[in-house]
Amino acid sequence: MRGLRELLVVLVLLAAPVAVPAPASAQAAVTATVRTTGGPLTMRTGPATITAAAGTLANGQRLTVQCQVYGERVRGPVRLTGYWDRLANGRFISDAYVSWSPARPAVRWCGAGGAPVVPYVASPGGPVNLRAGPGVAHRRTGRLATGTALTVLCMKWGDRVTGRASASHAWDLLSSGHHIADALVAWRPSRPTLPYCGQFPPTVPAATQAGFVARVAGSARLSYRAYRVPASVTIAQAILESGWGRSGLTRRDHNYFGIKCFGTPGPIAVGCRAYGTSECGGGRCWRTVAQFRAYRNAAGSMADHGRFLAVNPRYRPAFRYTRDPDRFAIAIHRAGYATSPTYATNLVRLMRRYDLYRYDR
Repeated sequence: MRGLRELLVVLVLLAAPVAVPAPASAQAAVTATVRTTGGPLTMRTGPATITAAAGTLANGQRLTVQCQVYGERVRGPVRLTGYWDRLANGRFISDAYVSWSPARPAVRWCGAGGAPVVPYVASPGGPVNLRAGPGVAHRRTGRLATGTALTVLCMKWGDRVTGRASASHAWDLLSSGHHIADALVAWRPSRPTLPYCGQFPPTVPAATQAGFVARVAGSARLSYRAYRVPASVTIAQAILESGWGRSGLTRRDHNYFGIKCFGTPGPIAVGCRAYGTSECGGGRCWRTVAQFRAYRNAAGSMADHGRFLAVNPRYRPAFRYTRDPDRFAIAIHRAGYATSPTYATNLVRLMRRYDLYRYDR
């Protein structure tokens, strides 16, 4: 239990640094200005430093910001943030380099194609209730009429609500602090990709394989303390399942093992998100959509992976080998963890090549 308590403490601490920008009070005009340490600021084609450079802006230059997206976390002279601003020219800059006067407003989210979007109440039955939390059991804090424009900060997983077009467990946190069922919200002209509240920004792939191992090793060791899955096995599986951290599922939602939701995110994940996947059988392949678990950070994914193996009866025989990573890998493979006939062999090869066993000591 000591290991589990330590792991939960780390998850709470790691979830803290990501702050949601508070909306400014009503202003006649808000100005955005580039703030660097003196040199020019590089614009990007996307919300990450690994995307292509697309020109520069001078320190002190005024900006026209159209909308925002949640991207790579950047520390700049103004703030530490995962928010990136899409400019009128279609380029992106990190909000870490933007000074807002008199205060940062609640910038609209970017939808498909980069256009700013406006969320509004779209209830099929008149006014909707606002809640103090993401569920109908939470205290009612107000009501909004159909058509009311909203300022949505992020979303949370909660009670399933059926709306005009669909049903969803997602609840939107408004700038006012109230919660509204996402099924009762429509977006014009298109829906953006919202982060879960408290979720770390999307990551960029580590520059080296050693960098990836270093990124996940600490969380893998904490997971071993809580669930007894050898850290070397966890790291090797993360390498295979996430493609060294390059998969979209890993980068956006910190899911390193492709664990699906099956109707619920469980006690560790913050929610679920739909991803397109490829499935094959009978000599043919097809595209489908599945719900995968979304995590606050890598530590959450590692913990859920350990718990997934520990509570599933089919993997129980593997836990006779918690101090023998090679045999543990073989046991979970035999229990049906993966369909590839070389899965266990690939895990052992990775553990030996990168000496992942050192994280078991």
